[in-house]
Order: sequence, then structure tokens, then C-alpha cells
Amino acid sequence: MASRKLHLPTGALIASAIVAGMTAGAAGVYVFGDPFGSDRPTVATVDSGQSCPARDDKIAAIDKAAQGEVAAMLPATTPLSMRNLAFNGPDGAAMTVAELAGKTLLMNLWATWCAPCREEMPALNELQTTMGGADFEVVAVNVDTGGDEKPKAFLEEIGVDELAYYRDPSLELFNSLKRQGLAVGLPVTLLIDKEGCLLAHMNGPAEWASDDARLLIEAAM
Repeated sequence: MASRKLHLPTGALIASAIVAGMTAGAAGVYVFGDPFGSDRPTVATVDSGQSCPARDDKIAAIDKAAQGEVAAMLPATTPLSMRNLAFNGPDGAAMTVAELAGKTLLMNLWATWCAPCREEMPALNELQTTMGGADFEVVAVNVDTGGDEKPKAFLEEIGVDELAYYRDPSLELFNSLKRQGLAVGLPVTLLIDKEGCLLAHMNGPAEWASDDARLLIEAAM
């Protein structure tokens, strides 16, 4: 696959993302017992690459489309299944990516204490507004520990009204991606196909309310 020069976010935002990720990882490590009780999702895992066939044509199309505002999106080099990644759905019940089969997904992990996450949330909401439907969904998963009050208040304050409310207060979703080398900080974004297979991934923020983002999603679909 031909290499390309990446248009990365500013150093300040990258630093914020890395610090946020370190904070998330630390919070996950220093949890004793199970304070989340029934709110804890089932264990999040990334399947072996053998469970997803190679998608060279689609990966090449995504590589070509990942330019400008979304140039930091890196095409998957190894077929990986994301179907077992677990989090809580809008109703608070545990679910996995497999339950969203049939849609191309842009999964974004965010937290209220992550400055670049907060900045890109309105753009993710706009992307869902313009492209969301039966074939595509922005799956924004909040990873704040504790209750729902703070993240819900933040989303209401900034007028996010199109994104379904997904949650993982246990941080296991982030830590699972971190163990696989897919997450180094927040926000982290995965582009997942209709079968639940990873197409591309990104660490750091992007301008999702842009023509570049629209072309990337179209290439994935």
C-alpha cells in the first residue's frame, strides 16, 4: 500500500489526547473490586484476525480517501473482528458491536474530561445528522467513570441530539483497544464495516463535519 504524508492534529491536541489516555488507563488500573456492579459491560475483546477476511480493495479506497481533515485515519493492516467489543447501549443494558451488524460504524471513545473529545462532539453529532441511518451510525461511547449525570449534562449543554447514548464506565473497552495497540489516548476512533471488521483507526481528534469525513465514510460504505 502506498505511503502518504499524514495531516495530524496540532501538538497541543495530541498531547491532550495522550494525557487523557494515560488518565483513562490509570483509572482502569486502580479500580479495586467491581464498583460498577450491574453497569459493567461484558468483557471487551478483539477477536483474532482469522475471523475477518482481507478487504484489500476497500482498505485501499479508505487509504485514498483519508485526506485533509481525516488524514490521521490509518487503514487496518491486519483484518480484525470488533464484534465482541462491549459497552452499554442507550437502555443501559450490556451489548456488543455484533448487535449493530448491517451498519458501517464510526466508533468514537470520548470523555468529558478530554478537551479534544469535547471539541469534536458537535461535529460527530452533525455527521450522524447528515449521514446516519440504516447503513451508517456514529457510535460515540462515553468512558467517564461514575454515573451518567455529567456526560448527559454535557451533551445536553452543547446540543447533541442525534447521537445515541452509549457508555462504558468500566474503561474496559478503552483498555482492550489499548492492549491491541489501537488506542494510546482519547479520543480514539474506529471505522468498522457491516460485518464488524476493523477498516481503519485513529488516535486524536478530527473535523468530522467536513467533506473529507463524508468522503471517508462513503469509501467505507
